[in-house]
Amino acid sequence: MVKEKIQRLAKAHHAGVVEIRRHLHQYPELSFQEVKTGKFIAAKLASFGITHEHGWGGNGVVGYIEGKKPGGKVIALRADIDALPICEANEVPYKSANEGVMHACGHDVHSSSLLGVALILNELRDDFAGTVKLIFQPAEEKLPGGASILIREGVLENPKPSVILGQHVHPTLPAGKIGLRPGMFMASGDEIYLTVKGRGGHGASPHDCVDPVLIAAHIVVAMQQIVSRNANPIVPSVLTFGKINSAGGATNILPNEVTLEGTFRTMDEEWRAEAQQRIAKLAGGIAQSMGGSCDIRIEKGYPFLVNDEELTQRVRTYAIEYLGRENVVDLPMRMTAEDFAYYSQLMPACFYRLGTGIENNGITSSVHTGTFDVDENCLETGMGLMSWLAIKELQTRS
Repeated sequence: MVKEKIQRLAKAHHAGVVEIRRHLHQYPELSFQEVKTGKFIAAKLASFGITHEHGWGGNGVVGYIEGKKPGGKVIALRADIDALPICEANEVPYKSANEGVMHACGHDVHSSSLLGVALILNELRDDFAGTVKLIFQPAEEKLPGGASILIREGVLENPKPSVILGQHVHPTLPAGKIGLRPGMFMASGDEIYLTVKGRGGHGASPHDCVDPVLIAAHIVVAMQQIVSRNANPIVPSVLTFGKINSAGGATNILPNEVTLEGTFRTMDEEWRAEAQQRIAKLAGGIAQSMGGSCDIRIEKGYPFLVNDEELTQRVRTYAIEYLGRENVVDLPMRMTAEDFAYYSQLMPACFYRLGTGIENNGITSSVHTGTFDVDENCLETGMGLMSWLAIKELQTRS
C-alpha cells in the first residue's frame, strides 16, 4: 500500500529532515536576501538526484519529480523560504546565528517539509503517474510578495499545474493534526503610510503652532468609523495603526511631522478599493481642517486567499485517510494575509495549517514572536501528509 510506504519513509527520513530544519533555522535570511538558503535547497535537491532550477524570483528554487507510470497530470507544491526581522529569544542549539533575523513564521518548517516530500516522492516514482512541481518560493513576508514575482516569471507554466497545495505552521494545534477551511480563508492586506505635517514649536505656545500630534490623534480615532460605519457588517474588515512616530518633539516641543503606519484587511475586493479611497479622503480632510496637511501612501498588498471548495474537500478526505478523523479539524477565517493568495486567485488551490504545538509542554508561542518554536514531530506529519496528498491528487481526474 502506498500510504504505508509513505508513512514508513516519513519516519525513516524524519531525523534527516529535522537536521535540515535546524540548519535553515540557524541561518535565516530576510525576504529578497535568501542567497545561501536558495543555494542550500538547490544543493539538497541535487544530492537527491532531483531535476531543479535555481534563481526563480532571485533566490527561489523549482524542482520536478516525474512518476514512472504513463500519463498523468501536473500538480504544484509550494513552500516559502524567507525569515523575519525578529531577534530570537529561544536558547536552543539551533538558535539563529544571524542577529536580528529569525524564522519566526515557520518557513524553515515549510521548506524542510517540502524537501522531505521530495525525498519520499522521488523514492516512490514507480507508484504514480504525472509530475510534481516543487516550488521553494522567496520573499513571502515582503511586498510585492515572491509569489507574484514567480507567477510573472512563469512558474505556473511549462508544465502547467492543475492544482497547487501549500501548508503553514499553526502553533495552537498540536503536532500530528492539521486544520483547513474551504472557500474564503485569509484576508487581503494593504499597508497604509501617512505623514501628517504641521508647524512645530514650543509646547507652551500651541497657539503659534499647528500641532501634528493632535491631528494624528484625531485621524487615528476617526479612522475607526471606516469599518464601524462604512463596511457591510457581514464583510470581515480590520483597520489597525500599529506605529506612530515623529521627527523631533519632546515633552515641551511640538514636532513638524508625525508619521503613522497601519494595515487594512478585508475579503471583498470592491469594498477594499472603496475603503482605500475613504482612508485617503478622511486623513487628508482632517489634516486640512485642522490647519495641516497629510501625505498619503497606500501600498496594495496581497489579495484574499480562497481555498477551492472541491479541492479542499478532497484534501480533507485524503487527510482523514492518512491521519485519522480526530486529527483533521475545521478552522475559521483568518484576517492574516499570505501571498499564497496570488496562486489561489489563478487556479484551484488549498492552503492548510500544520499543527506544530507541543501539547504537553505548552510550547504554543505565536508566529512572529521571538519565542516561536515547534514540536519537530510536526515534520514527519508535514512531509508524510503532503506526499500522500500529492499522490492522491495525481490520481484524481482533472
